[in-house]
Amino acid sequence: MGYRKDVWLTLKVKELPMYERPYEKLELYGEACLSNSELLAIIIESGTKDETSIQLAHKVISLSNSFIGNELRALQEISLEELKKIKGIGRVKAIRLKAAFELAKRLSRPIENELFVYSSKDVAKVFMEELRFEKREIVKVVILNNKNKIVRIIDASFGGTNFAVIEPKEILAEPIKMGADKIILIHNHPSGNATPSQEDFEVTKRIKLCADLFGIKLLDHIVIGDGEFKSAFL
Repeated sequence: MGYRKDVWLTLKVKELPMYERPYEKLELYGEACLSNSELLAIIIESGTKDETSIQLAHKVISLSNSFIGNELRALQEISLEELKKIKGIGRVKAIRLKAAFELAKRLSRPIENELFVYSSKDVAKVFMEELRFEKREIVKVVILNNKNKIVRIIDASFGGTNFAVIEPKEILAEPIKMGADKIILIHNHPSGNATPSQEDFEVTKRIKLCADLFGIKLLDHIVIGDGEFKSAFL
């Protein structure tokens, strides 16, 4: 028989029935059966004399609710300092959590050698979840072979909340070195509005002209917003 949530949260982990303890529950039923809080509690590892690891996990998740978007996605937006401010989450636990969030983020990235793209929608779908909640502009270059298979993804530039510097030499250095056939440029707008700016269109023109000189075809320049994408390709 299960406990009501309000009662369950007041119990020490050791006071919970075996099948409700995060470690034992994972062993018995598998990781998919654990709640977000229970998974975080395992990473946090231990609580304090006043609060269990599960209660601390609830506090971390509550902090993520101040960010727009999916609860789990929002976790990666919490800074190290914000985590350390939670009573019971010290330096070590905060670092452990940030490392776990970053691993989750990297796992969501595409596996380069297993992807083929045939449209702007395909490319946007690959990068949407990675870029839509970023607080700064990130510019990526997707390098394709002549069969539209992704062979390399490069982080070419990092900017602030409003812009990133996009220079042709930074965008084209690796594609030229690899003898690339085709590339796609992609960057995000932290505002969530994917509408390309005039500068985005100008950058596309410059990159295309330079790429043409080296026999590299710029297929598109995609701008990622919050759940939407648009092309800055003229």
